[in-house]
Amino acid sequence: MIEILEIRSISATGVAACKSAASKIRFDLARLDADGLQGPPDGLKSLDYEYCIPNEADAIAQVRSIDPTARIYRESPGRIGCSETEVLCLGNTHQSGYRAVLGELAGLCFVHEIREAFFE
Repeated sequence: MIEILEIRSISATGVAACKSAASKIRFDLARLDADGLQGPPDGLKSLDYEYCIPNEADAIAQVRSIDPTARIYRESPGRIGCSETEVLCLGNTHQSGYRAVLGELAGLCFVHEIREAFFE
């Protein structure tokens, strides 16, 4: 189960509000089994996901410390549409503790949403 984290803004300090972690994950985790796989028994596959983070060394290091599957792409906005000041991150659910990983990533205030990635 994903732990729902929420950070509330403190207007006096100008800290931006952070949405709850669960609301940032934009795909149905119930589709995935305990190993992070989905589909029919003879065709199980993992789910790739994408999100944007600031193009800053600290943010990239923080993401990599949480998600060992994270791949950083500076040249592509992805389908999610990262801005010029952001980098695209791709991860994968076929890893130990994938739900906790997604929960931690979604708990980062600079991660606004995590969407399923589709490749052509």
